[in-house]
Amino acid sequence: MNSTIVEPESRKAAAMRFSLDGGNGIPIYRQIIQQIEYAILSERIRPGDRLPTIRSLAVELKTNPNTIAKAYGELEIRGILETQVGSGTYVSDKAPLLGEAASAGERLNRKIQEVLGRFVQDMKALGVAGEDLVSLVKNYGRGNQTAPFPGSRAFNEEEKDK
Repeated sequence: MNSTIVEPESRKAAAMRFSLDGGNGIPIYRQIIQQIEYAILSERIRPGDRLPTIRSLAVELKTNPNTIAKAYGELEIRGILETQVGSGTYVSDKAPLLGEAASAGERLNRKIQEVLGRFVQDMKALGVAGEDLVSLVKNYGRGNQTAPFPGSRAFNEEEKDK
């Protein structure tokens, strides 16, 4: 999994972190598209912010420049990004579409619900549900990513030892 922080170049704004996972089944260019959309919806990057060049982002993420170009190209076709020859690629005024004429807050909320829904489904598929899921998220939020969650074999063995 590659991870890098990209600072928008046009003005001071919150850094954008790209985190790519080649093993999750989602193509890298789709992960880049999703992360740019999330950054726009959460206002970490704003209209007018300049994105890194294709070449520089490819070097940072250790991926093929064609992959970055494909992601930027798709976002440009959607009108979310604008490329100015010789100047760079910028975030446009058009927000990612998640429904008809929704406000920025509604679009962000829908995207959060979408991501959360996938997360809960994935956890259920792994056998984690209900209070165990809540406990797992709380431990992760406290920085304790290695703590076994209730209901897991590791947790049950740890409880037996007490």
